[in-house]
Amino acid sequence: MEKKRKKRKKNTAFIGKRLHNYYGRTGFYLFVWESVKKAFIPIVLVVIGVFLFNKYVYDINEGLETITETFSKTGILITFFISETLLGLIPPEIFIAWSGKTESPIINLSILATLSYLGGLVSYFIGKTALKIKSLKEYLEVKMAANLKNTRKWGGFLILVGALLPLPFSIACLAAGMIKYPFRNVVFFGLFRFARFAAYAWAIFQVVD
Repeated sequence: MEKKRKKRKKNTAFIGKRLHNYYGRTGFYLFVWESVKKAFIPIVLVVIGVFLFNKYVYDINEGLETITETFSKTGILITFFISETLLGLIPPEIFIAWSGKTESPIINLSILATLSYLGGLVSYFIGKTALKIKSLKEYLEVKMAANLKNTRKWGGFLILVGALLPLPFSIACLAAGMIKYPFRNVVFFGLFRFARFAAYAWAIFQVVD
């Protein structure tokens, strides 16, 4: 039994080393680093802009309360789901901030995270369906050439990056569907989307009181 355990551990270490070498050789780590750098500056600028806007122009908390009182919860959630399905048109941080002003912030945040996750899965099937429509297939192949290329190389780890980092999660899922990447892997790696929402909510809830 001990011998089998050691052998299994050795095989796992070997596979891990090979994957590490592969991702290093194909530029995955560089891609992640460049993506983080590109996203970092805009995020910092947005945070500073929000802080200044909130302090000198308009009380954001008041605005969020107005949204909460004016629009129905169902309407907001439907809008969010459509956005998360169609290439992340609206930044999810806006909706996370909204959830912080509701009577049940944790429950609504959980609903948002679930809808974002499901939106990515729907995007996967949109990607698969797009292959059957020639004009749409050609359009997406041109528009998403880089995403398709990266998804073919890195598969699930690219979906993981999309789930965790401020990159369009639905685009990663759409590309996965277009290359017919295994759906079960999309389901698994996409679960990290919940971790992203939890981390962002912790930071945003500090501002939204």
